[in-house]
Amino acid sequence: MMLPVLFVVVPSYNEQSVLPIVSNLLLTKLLDLKKRSIISSKSRILFIDDGSTDNTWKIIKELSRTNEHFIGISLSRNRGHQSALLAGLMEALDKGCDITISIDCDGQDDINAFDEMIEKYKSGCDVVYGVRNDRSTDNFLKKFTAECFYRLLGFLGAKIIFNHADYRLLSSRFLEEFANYKEVNLFLRGLIPLVGFKSATVFYKRKKRIAGEGHYTLSKMLTLAIDGITSLSSRPLKLVTTVGLFASFVGFFGMIFGLIYNSFEGGIVSLVSFFFGVQLVCVGVLGEYIGKIYMEVKQRPRYIISERTENIASKITQRKTKRR
Repeated sequence: MMLPVLFVVVPSYNEQSVLPIVSNLLLTKLLDLKKRSIISSKSRILFIDDGSTDNTWKIIKELSRTNEHFIGISLSRNRGHQSALLAGLMEALDKGCDITISIDCDGQDDINAFDEMIEKYKSGCDVVYGVRNDRSTDNFLKKFTAECFYRLLGFLGAKIIFNHADYRLLSSRFLEEFANYKEVNLFLRGLIPLVGFKSATVFYKRKKRIAGEGHYTLSKMLTLAIDGITSLSSRPLKLVTTVGLFASFVGFFGMIFGLIYNSFEGGIVSLVSFFFGVQLVCVGVLGEYIGKIYMEVKQRPRYIISERTENIASKITQRKTKRR
């Protein structure tokens, strides 16, 4: 059996402080896997610069210039983590990978789980999910909101792996099929289980961030949660109908109560306020879905690659040739 070509896909946004450390850790791991004849010598580490405003892209270019195991692409502007990750996966597929392992650039995911992931792939799995076995590194608010989010998605009927983010192995066969999913509103951890194929789970302990600061603020996490819910499930629309029926019953009995206790005017004011609030919530839910439809029908590109490190390297070679 031929050794699989592995591409480690690493989305990066303003990671100049952590990138030199993580790149060295990933390179050490990649070389170890090659030395033990677990992966092919053609395996690479692919960084995706998601429109960073610091020196992230400059560092990626320098890494690729000094070591052939590093390659990189730069997006034309910041498109968000999910789009950057998708760009990296499709780039790896185009370059002939057999498997990809996507991992964040913060150093929190345990790279030693690579071995078990690749073992699962060789045993016949096309998808291997990296799942944290605890959230001891998260503060109370992040831990509470994350667990509520996963349970809410499960309640709404979405297929999602509990406590799994974007640390996973995907085979090229999987990626070829996944390329047919054209959603603009991306929530990869929810879309990937929809494709199917044999899958497995690898558990690991999540560490603290190596350096720098996290980029997922509370507002970004809420946005991601809303995108995930509205992208994967239509059940909130059905819940809107249920809420409307409930509000009608409350209004009816409230009116009866007001008539009985001679407080009709006060009851009417309260009911109008209540109905107004319910209507705003329902309109908001409908608006989210209509907004998703609006973005989907435009069929805009989900990302644009402005530069590749290979292109830069070839330009340097051409210049040297001309000088000669």
